[in-house]
Amino acid sequence: MTRRFIFQSLAVISIACLIGASGCGTSEPGPGAAPASAPGASGSSRPARPRIALIMKSLANEFFKTMAEGAKKHQEVHSSEYELIVNGIKDERDLGRQVALVDEMIAQHVDAIVIAPADSKALVSACKRAQEAGIAVVNIDNKLDAQVLAEQSVKIPFVGPDNREGAKMVGAYLAGKLKPGDQVGMLEGIKTAFNGQQRKLGFEDAAKDAGLKIVDSQSALWEIEPANKIASAMIGEHPEIKGLLCCNDSMALGALAAVKAAGRAGQVQIVGYDGISAVTDAIKEGAILATADQHADQLAVFGIEFALKLIKGEAPPADKTTPVELITAEKLKRS
Repeated sequence: MTRRFIFQSLAVISIACLIGASGCGTSEPGPGAAPASAPGASGSSRPARPRIALIMKSLANEFFKTMAEGAKKHQEVHSSEYELIVNGIKDERDLGRQVALVDEMIAQHVDAIVIAPADSKALVSACKRAQEAGIAVVNIDNKLDAQVLAEQSVKIPFVGPDNREGAKMVGAYLAGKLKPGDQVGMLEGIKTAFNGQQRKLGFEDAAKDAGLKIVDSQSALWEIEPANKIASAMIGEHPEIKGLLCCNDSMALGALAAVKAAGRAGQVQIVGYDGISAVTDAIKEGAILATADQHADQLAVFGIEFALKLIKGEAPPADKTTPVELITAEKLKRS
């Protein structure tokens, strides 16, 4: 075989590879890269799966870990329908990082963003930028502020529970264990968070209906340690307190630690909101009275399914209310 023949043969092989690249090896897009949507070597065209970004609040909170797990399981079952990118922030107060996550997803040209905003006002502008970039945006868990949305002329559907009604339901259960005139305290969430505001109102509704007296109400920022300190101060300053209304379960755990440290276990009833496992365990043990389960494992799924409809043009940008369930020791025994 002559050297010229070898060179000619190699040239023919190289040209053939360039013409039919699929026959000479393939490559997968790297993490975060947009899926290929161009026609393949066979000439057939397969549209890329839409990419949906889930942006949550604190990943240190079991509620959002459960939310992420539920979303991932749903995507595994529906892997042919969409791709999922899961993001979250370490601290619920880190608004700058959550805004940056939205901007990162805009830069990656995702098809939809499903977001549980850490702040009802501060995230509106970032979500508006996403919509202007052609991205479908669905708001879950904590509703964006209606006034700010109106001021910025943006409409973003909310898919989530009625926090006021849920908190009223939990508060009414506590009231049923007390009597009119009894003193209670409240641990609020972040004051600029819509869901925190609504839960506060729901607890106030229940207290008013039952004739309970809210003698102190302070923000513990959704966290265990601040709740522990504030609850300890509350029951020290108001020794007649018979109950603590906590706007999430992390704060309920902090309140429980304070009540135990003060030697008031069984004397001060505690209720929470979210249905995390540590609180349901405490309910079984009789240490916490009740909580509200807003189905964290399904909340993101509800948002994702709604986003898929928006992408396909099958749903109008309207709000959708999701279920909230009262969790008590009696209910846990039956389940």
